[in-house]
Amino acid sequence: MRKVINPQYLLDGVDIGAIYLDPKSRDDIPQVLRGLQYIYIHEELRDRVFAILREVIPVRAKGDGKADADKGRPGMEQWRILVLGVMRLGLNADYDRIQELANQHGTLRQMLGHGDWDDKTEYKLQTLKDNLRLFTPELLDRINQEVVRAGQVLVKKKAPDEALAARVDSFVVETNVHYPTDINLLWDAIRKTIEIARDLCQEYDLTDWRQSAYQLREFKKLYRAAQKHKRATVKDEAKRAAKLALVRTAHQAYIDRAREHVQRARQTRARLAERVLCEGLLSELDLFIEHAERQIDQIDRRVLQDQRIPHEEKVFSLFQPHTEWIVKGKAGVPVELGLRTCIVEDQFGFILHHQVMEKTTDDAIAVSIVTDTRQRFTLGSVSMDKGFHSPANRRELEQLVGLVVMPKKGRLSAVDREREADEEFVRLRQQHSAVESAINALEAHGLDRCPDHGIIGFKRYVALAVVARNVQRLGAVLRQQDAERIRKQYRRAA
Repeated sequence: MRKVINPQYLLDGVDIGAIYLDPKSRDDIPQVLRGLQYIYIHEELRDRVFAILREVIPVRAKGDGKADADKGRPGMEQWRILVLGVMRLGLNADYDRIQELANQHGTLRQMLGHGDWDDKTEYKLQTLKDNLRLFTPELLDRINQEVVRAGQVLVKKKAPDEALAARVDSFVVETNVHYPTDINLLWDAIRKTIEIARDLCQEYDLTDWRQSAYQLREFKKLYRAAQKHKRATVKDEAKRAAKLALVRTAHQAYIDRAREHVQRARQTRARLAERVLCEGLLSELDLFIEHAERQIDQIDRRVLQDQRIPHEEKVFSLFQPHTEWIVKGKAGVPVELGLRTCIVEDQFGFILHHQVMEKTTDDAIAVSIVTDTRQRFTLGSVSMDKGFHSPANRRELEQLVGLVVMPKKGRLSAVDREREADEEFVRLRQQHSAVESAINALEAHGLDRCPDHGIIGFKRYVALAVVARNVQRLGAVLRQQDAERIRKQYRRAA
């Protein structure tokens, strides 16, 4: 049984609309809470957001659809899930800090609907993790649209249907992985293979991996030996040949031992299949055996046979397989490991839309992301950098949006020079760099590196970061207006 929020006021409770937030505080927390407070106290906005939050329901234990919101034991109220989720990304905090704030921070507890002296509710760490994962990227996108529209009502000086000047750019959100090499990926694969096989053998009374700790220690010694030996860069051919021989010997011993572990794991797997009724319990073991065999093959081809491994055959993380090797040509940052994320920002600093880019580039999504944004908001112009340019993209976008600011790559024709010299084109192009401020704010508040696992967790994390950023932006606008109102009162009094 779940409720969006408890409608019954507590004797020692404080109405969310009456919570005092220090207008002079420069910390992030009051800004975020001010934005959340605005959502709650405006009835129409609150009703729309609450209607979306009612869909935040866990899946049944059997996996056949969502649970019934009106049955079962009470779960965490959806308003509290939203508040804590926004705080997590708004503060770039881990679950441990969110737990401490939820249990000890007085103002935050008031925003969650807790009383001051009689309410002793405490949040467990696993409870927070389980409930914050109930959001889906689609639900968060709908909440984000409501927050953005509320913010635009506050900052717009003209009609509500005023067309927006959108700025589009992409950046890399890193996944939480170590730098990949073929030998450390093989170490990861064999380590997990042995650990999973050991645990299954203990559960089903097999003695195959009793010395698993010793075997992992010995295998790690071979890994360190292979890691230690590097190809020589000296000009002396004899020294280079001797060094290469050491490299190949170390790698050969490493992959030979890995093959032994894989063969033994397959034998264990065959014996387990006779006792394990559910094949799903063996799927994780099968996955890491497959990873190990691929890495053995690639080390053999690269080191022992001097072959070049095609990029599309490489895997950059066994635990976050969606990780991509991205080279954007930035000074001091030769490679980034993660996924590109494209955002669309308006002239008021609100993020209208975003898209996680899996195995695609800027020019491939230029039209689709603008099309999706137009379905949500009215666009008068859109600006992009040269990475999004192609003749086809510009033609299609000009049919969708009144003014497209997309500088052409390479030499300009007379027509292109005339188009890019237009006064409005130049003005919007000069303002386009403001989108970097939004990207920097997202990275400073959680989107520098995603700690969540899996592609679904990655997309949910990015979507929640966008919502948190817009809520904080909403709070900043409100606090600025409150400060201006106070200054005017002082002037009148004087």
